[in-house]
Amino acid sequence: MTTSPMADGLREAIRSSDLRLSKYKPLPRILTFDDFNEGTNGWVELSGNYDGRGSLESLDKQFTDMRPPQLSNANFFDVGTHGAMTGTYSLKLATRPLPGHTAVAIRRLTMSGRGKLQIEAYLSYKAEATIGGGEEENTFGDITWDANQHPSEAQFGAFTVATDMCGDNGIRYHNVMRFQNTDANNHTVKQWMYPVVTEPTPHERLGADDEFGPTTDFTAPNPEDWSVIGETQGTCYNEVPTKTNWHYIRFLLDTETRSNIELQFNDTIIDLRDVPVPQYPDKWEALDNLLNFYFSVRTLSGKRNLLFIDSVVISADW
Repeated sequence: MTTSPMADGLREAIRSSDLRLSKYKPLPRILTFDDFNEGTNGWVELSGNYDGRGSLESLDKQFTDMRPPQLSNANFFDVGTHGAMTGTYSLKLATRPLPGHTAVAIRRLTMSGRGKLQIEAYLSYKAEATIGGGEEENTFGDITWDANQHPSEAQFGAFTVATDMCGDNGIRYHNVMRFQNTDANNHTVKQWMYPVVTEPTPHERLGADDEFGPTTDFTAPNPEDWSVIGETQGTCYNEVPTKTNWHYIRFLLDTETRSNIELQFNDTIIDLRDVPVPQYPDKWEALDNLLNFYFSVRTLSGKRNLLFIDSVVISADW
């Protein structure tokens, strides 16, 4: 998008004067500003494809139970109603208490151009807040309570921000970045990762034996399908699971070159230009100009994992 310095200055002045939007730094064209004080704004559960007979039995197992996002005012047993970063409601994703279970919220749009594209949000991640009993003693995984770190931090697995896009004669691809907080043994990882394979879908697996289950990682099923980028990322878990601090995330990519550009998480910026974006080998019909975004949260400990999203801005430079 070509703009004049005067137009850029006016746009910046309008953005800066908006108390809700001023905490973001969007590209010139804002496609969506989803403030969850106003509702879910089109963010829904990721549901799998099923056949024309309307039978849900044809769903791939990993898509059968991804739990719908819900509006939340973040009530906790010790502090009461927390609210969002701004206002009362955030969008909450909550897994089931099953190792490997994933909850997903997806936003479905289409592209009206090609070029730079960006998603920004403020989010907070937590394991479910409980007190006393059984396994939740002073140590979990590799974290021992010391009046600073809390064992529940080792109970949180991962969260992901990603796209699902298709255009240019049916070329489909996903831009994906995942914050892996712990591994399957509940040991601290705290690194960003990306998949080196395409996401398995019912289309290319039609008629194949279903080796997947409800807790299969739908983005990339095997640990070897993921590569690490950047250094260990410090976060503000803030000691106990009811202290909710909001983290800024910004994911910039290019739909013209079908590539990643950079990821920002709080004050850390990671150059993603060398991170590959796998493409499906076959062309896809019925997906012209597909432009989807999703957030997901995945538990590895079997404790319910929660992802709170205050608001989301999706913007473009086209």
